[in-house]
Amino acid sequence: MTVRFLRAAATMAFPQGRLLAVRGSRVHLLAVDGWTALGSASTSSARPLSREEAVRWCAEQGLAVEQLDHVPEEGVR
Repeated sequence: MTVRFLRAAATMAFPQGRLLAVRGSRVHLLAVDGWTALGSASTSSARPLSREEAVRWCAEQGLAVEQLDHVPEEGVR
């Protein structure tokens, strides 16, 4: 199943925003220890990213780029 990447809006705690991934109807947030399922939360304020932009974002944030290949399948938490 296709994965779409998005960047959440900047906040005081996360001035560069947060990386989100959508697979099916499930939204996931990338944290230091991997992906966290957010459920079917709205992503209306998030900006779409290409995979290349997501790779660049991970590199800038010091997160493992390999995590982009490990977004959980639908129905897996």
